[in-house]
Amino acid sequence: MSTVTAVLPEPSTRRAVWPDPGPARVSPLETLRHVRTLAWRNLVQVKHNPMELIDFSVQPLMFLLLFTYVFGGAISGSTSEYLTFALPGLIVQNTLFATLNTGTGLNTDLTKGVFDRLRSLPIARSAPLAGRILADLAKQVWAIGILLGLGYILGFRIETGPLQALAAVGLVALFALCASWIAVLVGMLVSEPEKVMVFGFTLIFPLTFVSNVFVQTNTMPGWLQAFVKVNPVTALADATRGLFVGGPVLTPTWHVLVWGVVLVAVFAPLAVRAFKRRV
Repeated sequence: MSTVTAVLPEPSTRRAVWPDPGPARVSPLETLRHVRTLAWRNLVQVKHNPMELIDFSVQPLMFLLLFTYVFGGAISGSTSEYLTFALPGLIVQNTLFATLNTGTGLNTDLTKGVFDRLRSLPIARSAPLAGRILADLAKQVWAIGILLGLGYILGFRIETGPLQALAAVGLVALFALCASWIAVLVGMLVSEPEKVMVFGFTLIFPLTFVSNVFVQTNTMPGWLQAFVKVNPVTALADATRGLFVGGPVLTPTWHVLVWGVVLVAVFAPLAVRAFKRRV
């Protein structure tokens, strides 16, 4: 009878094959750190893209000067009176238009492969999206400060108090944060950054101009007033005016908050789903 001897490999050549555990789970604290880092990245990029300075600095100032000195006398009879009325509305309009930069920036990062490089890093998957939104929110607050600064030079005065003024800036920024989910969704769905701007202008232009941002509601035809009164831009402009120069605050603020909740509830899940599909 023959004996069969099993030959085993040397211990040094044996290797256990383990299943791939996948990427490590990122803690909430690390996620916040990743969001802060990517938000700072987006802010620092401004020095490499001076055109963003025009969007967030020069363009709002041009709107304020043009509407005050070209239309102010015809609408209110006095440029100073019109400045008091129009500046809060211009802040609202400019902030809503600035939300389009969020969708444009996200689409640009996608088409240029930035997200592909970020995905290979051990970072939270939501950090690129949250970082972009946070950075653009900071730019919008900067634009509000620029408008208030020029308005002060031209003669605008806050007639309430510093706390009410901060509340006005916070309310506008909060609504912009809610509305930015629309821009995020569009940025995820379209193929080119320019299409985000086209869609955005098509939506935001009617909402801002068919409101009381530039003129009193009672000067419009009756059939148009019905839409203006339920327009969320009108509620935001009324609340901002009330907090800056006095007037009704509670009712328009509640309307703004309700609209903000509706926008987040409808568009945030759709935007996150589209974001996950793209990245």
